[in-house]
Amino acid sequence: MTIEEEIKQPRFRNAHQKAVLNLIFTANWLANRQRDLFEPYGITGQQYNILRILRGQHPKRISGAEIKSRMLDKNSDVSRLLDRLIGKKLVAKNQCPNDKRASDINITEAGLSLLEKLDDAINGMDARFLNLTKDEAVQLSNLLDKSRR
Repeated sequence: MTIEEEIKQPRFRNAHQKAVLNLIFTANWLANRQRDLFEPYGITGQQYNILRILRGQHPKRISGAEIKSRMLDKNSDVSRLLDRLIGKKLVAKNQCPNDKRASDINITEAGLSLLEKLDDAINGMDARFLNLTKDEAVQLSNLLDKSRR
């Protein structure tokens, strides 16, 4: 379905406006698909993002501030998200030995196990939802990078 059909708007001010609206609409569409994918596992997309960041650091620990700097959504409340993940025993928080006011975070075995279960579903989702060839996905990614310069 075209963006015109999706939002029932037959005309746009110009091609740039159409592209921006299409990008916003598609980002929300994809976020909704991801939400549906994560729901049976009891996590959100933001929690999944944190788990992936921590898996990339594993077995090292990382600060909450560093997690926030790597988040896809820079407006995330990382402290609240971490508290929920700690409650689910997917991450652990330890006092930083160098700074008693700070905490270091690491992923638990349960968190690693959950990500392993999600890996196949996520990999299949990426290709299925985007409906692009590998070359088209590379081109899209390059164009999105260019748009942020």
